[in-house]
Amino acid sequence: MNRTLALLHLSLPSPRILLGTRGQTRLAAAIGFFESPVFVLAISRVLQDVGNVWNVLGCCSDFAAGTLVGLAVEEKLALGYAVVQAISQTNGEEIATALRGAGYGVTEIAGEELAGKVCVVTTVVKRRDIPAVMDLGGEVDGAAFVTVDDANRVYRGHLQSAQRT
Repeated sequence: MNRTLALLHLSLPSPRILLGTRGQTRLAAAIGFFESPVFVLAISRVLQDVGNVWNVLGCCSDFAAGTLVGLAVEEKLALGYAVVQAISQTNGEEIATALRGAGYGVTEIAGEELAGKVCVVTTVVKRRDIPAVMDLGGEVDGAAFVTVDDANRVYRGHLQSAQRT
């Protein structure tokens, strides 16, 4: 099987599926449109010589490599949104102020955990802005507990990206 064709065919499903689950349905459908003919060409070459163990093992290695490449491509594209939540015992208000100063919408909630009172800071950002948000929060409170989750659908609210200088 042509390795380039196989790698292309097997790299497309990961971004397509992840984009679809993140609400990017049109882009996922477009990838699916181009994925189909590549699949037909790639699988027809494997089926021509399915009795060849080396051919089958090559197909297996192409599948693994294509999965890795597809996930790396999707991670690089960083399409969609994420929910970043920081829980701070001492500097929650300062984290929120720093994020607002950078142009992010932030919600603060008072909370309580095992060790006492905390401030829960939540923001919804573009996935490509996650490193900047993590850096800002880390500068203010390196001990804050931080989680990052995918936001499948985002409606309304303040979603302005950070100002790039």
